[in-house]
Amino acid sequence: MIDFFYNLIGDHWRSVVEIAILYVPIYYGYLYFRGTRGAKVLTGLVVIFVALTLTSQLLKLEVISWLIRGLTAFFAIALVVIFQPELRRALAALGSQHIFSSASQSRETVEMITEAVFELSNREFGSLIALEQETNLNVFAESGVAIDCLLSPELIITIFQPKTPLHDGGLIIRNDRILAAASIFPVSQREDLDRNLGLRHRAGLGITEESDAVAVVVSEETGIVSICHRGKIERNFDPESFRRRLARLLLLEKYEKTDPSEPGGEDRIPHTRDNPLVPHQKDGRDTLAF
Repeated sequence: MIDFFYNLIGDHWRSVVEIAILYVPIYYGYLYFRGTRGAKVLTGLVVIFVALTLTSQLLKLEVISWLIRGLTAFFAIALVVIFQPELRRALAALGSQHIFSSASQSRETVEMITEAVFELSNREFGSLIALEQETNLNVFAESGVAIDCLLSPELIITIFQPKTPLHDGGLIIRNDRILAAASIFPVSQREDLDRNLGLRHRAGLGITEESDAVAVVVSEETGIVSICHRGKIERNFDPESFRRRLARLLLLEKYEKTDPSEPGGEDRIPHTRDNPLVPHQKDGRDTLAF
């Protein structure tokens, strides 16, 4: 019996390796595409292709079989063209894993962003901040207003003051400096997102789908702080859990994840200090979704 299994493994180990090699990209490809806009298109194309192949084989339709064989190469090229955005994002995500990258921000950046973000949260000033890592964000910075100055909490809060020229759009931070403000980020087209997520949150997800950047979003309706990274969103942080999570993402430090039912803390964010950086304003809030 043992010899039988040894012989079986010896004769068919290549088949096992081939199945494993094919299984991994198919499985992870399915996980990636199922939440995208092209998932239904891909499903429809696969169903049509399989149905025509089975029908031609069962009914021995020689002409259809010949057409399917001849068009297989063109079908593969068409898939690459149709799903070019999704494939580009997948390859960008593969190249942005921590094994290929290093931290590009400092501990001071984490502290200043934490301070600024929760001041914005206390005032319920909507904001969107992208922290550049390995992937260059110049293409998005060019859509906004160039600033190129040292990072400070006071400047971040000033930029996101409602009804100021730069408060709409995203802020880009590179190497402890503010690169640009009022930048336009790509909006995630995923269909599995919570309908309560507004345009600002979808833009935060979009920039992390297109690059390895980490995006921080503050909701102007609720003041809830969210972190987007690698096309995922984590919400409801308090200052301490936010600081630890951001340090984990930017500085590769150890982070103890909170309970999934309470991702970051309570729905309403507490004040980070007694004396705010800016005076409280009850009126004049921006009513735009982004």
